[in-house]
This record gives sequence, structure tokens and C-alpha cells, in this order.
Amino acid sequence: MSLTSADSAFATLLNENLPQGTLRETEPRYLEEPRGRWQGRTTFVALPRTAEEVSQIVMLAAQERVGIVPYGGGTGLVGGQISPEGPLPLILSLERMSAVRSIHPEENVLICEAGTVLAEVQAAAEGVGRLFPLSLASEGSARIGGNLATNAGGTAVLRYGNTRDLCLGLEAVLPDGQIWHGLKRLRKDNTGYDLRHLLIGSEGTLGIITAAALKLSPRPASSGTAIFVVPSPTAALSLLALAQAQLGEMVSGFELISGQGLAFLAETVPEVRQPFGTAPAWSVLIEVGLIAGLDPQEALAHVFEGAADQGLALDGVIAQSAQQSDAFWSVREHIPEANKRVGAIISSDVSVPLGSIPEFISRGKELIARVGSFRINCFGHVGDGNLHYNIFALPGGRASDHANQRAELQRIVHDLAHEMGGSVSAEHGIGRLKVADLQRYGDPAKLAAMRAIKSALDPLGIMNPGAVLKT
Repeated sequence: MSLTSADSAFATLLNENLPQGTLRETEPRYLEEPRGRWQGRTTFVALPRTAEEVSQIVMLAAQERVGIVPYGGGTGLVGGQISPEGPLPLILSLERMSAVRSIHPEENVLICEAGTVLAEVQAAAEGVGRLFPLSLASEGSARIGGNLATNAGGTAVLRYGNTRDLCLGLEAVLPDGQIWHGLKRLRKDNTGYDLRHLLIGSEGTLGIITAAALKLSPRPASSGTAIFVVPSPTAALSLLALAQAQLGEMVSGFELISGQGLAFLAETVPEVRQPFGTAPAWSVLIEVGLIAGLDPQEALAHVFEGAADQGLALDGVIAQSAQQSDAFWSVREHIPEANKRVGAIISSDVSVPLGSIPEFISRGKELIARVGSFRINCFGHVGDGNLHYNIFALPGGRASDHANQRAELQRIVHDLAHEMGGSVSAEHGIGRLKVADLQRYGDPAKLAAMRAIKSALDPLGIMNPGAVLKT
């Protein structure tokens, strides 16, 4: 059954059934995505204030066979928040649903609506002496509903897990307009299929998340940050094992940084101060959050001493203040911006088993060299196996000069990740960018089950049409 476009007649229907001001003409910001790969198309955006209004919108869209594209903060990198082709959809933005409904510090639980900005969730948790550990470069604009819909990762997955691991319950509107009241604060609930985990990571294709019960954590008594120079990615993995042997789960972040990334940073964002006069070929940023009675500088110094004795660390700088720690993280967090300014031919978000990371980096470089001469910036959350593998033209060249090689280079990176038991989408999701990749690399049984679930829950195909699954 084919969809129809969201047109003036449908807008009239919505206006007749919803509070005044819920529907408005689309602004350009709803039709853009951060990398500029696609331009969205639609004429109307709905901005509900309650789950009941979302329910009414979905029921009317199902009645009229109009597709809905859920919209959070617009920060997604795989095009899940826009619709570049097909019948014009209705954009449904959750930005007006941004209340923190309740906080239960004694339970380590916070309940908020899907439009709450991630940084506001973090601040609300901090206000009651707790930590919401999800941390992303886009946390000042990303909204928690989108984080859940894409199962966002970030820099603290090593210790706290993905967004999926930080959610206890959901409130959501299903494709027929029913509201699922699953907003529970329970750690244990074995009452059949877990719709929470089905909706998390589904990118709006199975329903619209309207609120969430989020898991908080105690705030570390103290924290510390260091950047250590390592001789190789292999040494970086051994250093991670050493740090975890000494500090256990108190190691909360472990980021691999390449010399190429630091060179791009010096070239395009020179105001970001780097810790070393000469950029090392490889370095790691370590974050620790400690229990009371431990000193973070001493703990990191002890890690460095052990690493140096084993030849795993060649040099290092340990932050002596919160300001220095922020400066270290600024280096890591500005690398994607530097990449953007240089202009990548391809940008990949892959994961492989931790032990395979050095081989992936080495083999990837060899395979890419067979195609031509390029610069590679490989960096990322090596503590959880997630690498961002980006390829650039040589100095003086432009990404557009290699447009005819883009598909081949992407295939090389993705084929290698798949061959090594990895994933071609570690933390950004499928969206529209990787629909063909999911078809190519996805397990046939899994894909069949996904299609069956989609057909059962959304038989009209109105939920984010064109995203995730090939139609």
C-alpha cells in the first residue's frame, strides 16, 4: 500500500484535530543534516507538546497514509532525520516535549521527555549529585529521544555502555497511534518481549519515543585525564589492559588519536592547544573516575610508570586541573571538526573486536595504498572497539578529485571490517546512508526477522519510510 504526500488537505485535517500552533510550515533547519549529503523535502512540521498529541498525529497519518519522519536534534550523521525522496512526509519534531518529569536520586533514575537536550539531562543529574554518563560532541543540541532511537555511543561506553544500557523504560507511540506506557523504573521485569530494546536503535521505524526512564550513576569522587604517547595501536591495547588491571572499571574513557588527526587539527583549528610540541604518530587519551580515597594524578602516574617499564608508553602528560583536563578533551573533540574542514573522501564508523584493531589498521592502510596515495586519519573509542576511519586526498588535493573512487574506498573499509567480524555501523546507526550496507553485510536471518517485525508493527510503512530497511 503506497504512501501519499503530506499536502494542504492533510494539514487542514491536522489543524482541525490538534491545538493551535502544533503545525507550522517547515523551516530550513529541519531539511538539513550535518554533513550536507542530502536535502530533505516536506511542507509541514508538527510540534506536539504531549504523548497524546503525538498519538493523534500518528493516527491521522495512518488514516491518510502519510509518512512520518521523527526529528530530535538533527545531529544524526546517517540521514535518518530527513527524507530526500519519495512522497513528501510530515516531520514530527519532539523539541517541545523537553520536560524533566521527575528525578529519583535514591534510585539513580531520571525520567524526561524525548525532546530534552542531552546536556540538560546531564545538568539535571548533576544537580542531585548524580551522573548521566552519555557524552557526545553534539550533547549541546542532541536530544535524548534521538540518542535512544539511534542507540548513541560516545566517549564513556567503555565504562557505562551505549544509550541502550542507560535506559530502564520508555513511553512511546506505536505506528497505529497507541501509546505504550512502559515508563518503568524497574531493573527487573521479565514479562514477555522487551519492547524497550526493540524501539531503542530502531531509528523511528517502529514507533516514536516520547519519554524515557534513564539510569543514573554515582558521580566519581575524583577524576583524572592524561594523554600518553604510544609506539603503536598494539601498544595502546596493552596499555588499556594494564590500566584496567590496576583500576578496573574506574577507567571510563580510552581514546586512540593518530598523528594525522593532530596534523589536521594544527592546520585547521590552530587555536586548540596540543599537549606535545611535535605530534606523535599515536597517542591515547585516558579518563579515570575514582572512588573516594584515591588520587587521580597518582593513579595515572602509576599507570604510566608500569606502561613505560613495558615499553607501552614513550611520553605522557597528566592533567593537573579540571582546566587542563578540558583542554585535553578539547583536542580529541575537535578532531572531527578538523576532518570536516580538510574534507574527507570517505568517513567510516566501524567496529571490530578489540584484539583485531591493530590488524585492521595495518591491513586497511595496505589495501587503501593499492588504490592510490591518500592520507588516513584513524581514531576513535578504541576502548570499545569503535574506530572512525577517514580517508583524505594528499596535500593540495581535494576530496572532489576522488569522487569516482569514493565507493571503492568505502567498500574496502567495510569489507575489511565485516571480514574481521566487525560492524559497518558502530554508533551512528543505519539511517538512509547505510541501507545498502545493511543489505550487503547483514545476516539473512536477522534481516528477515527485522522485516517481519517492521511489517507486523508498521504494516502501512508510515514510520520513517526509507530508513534502515530497503523497501
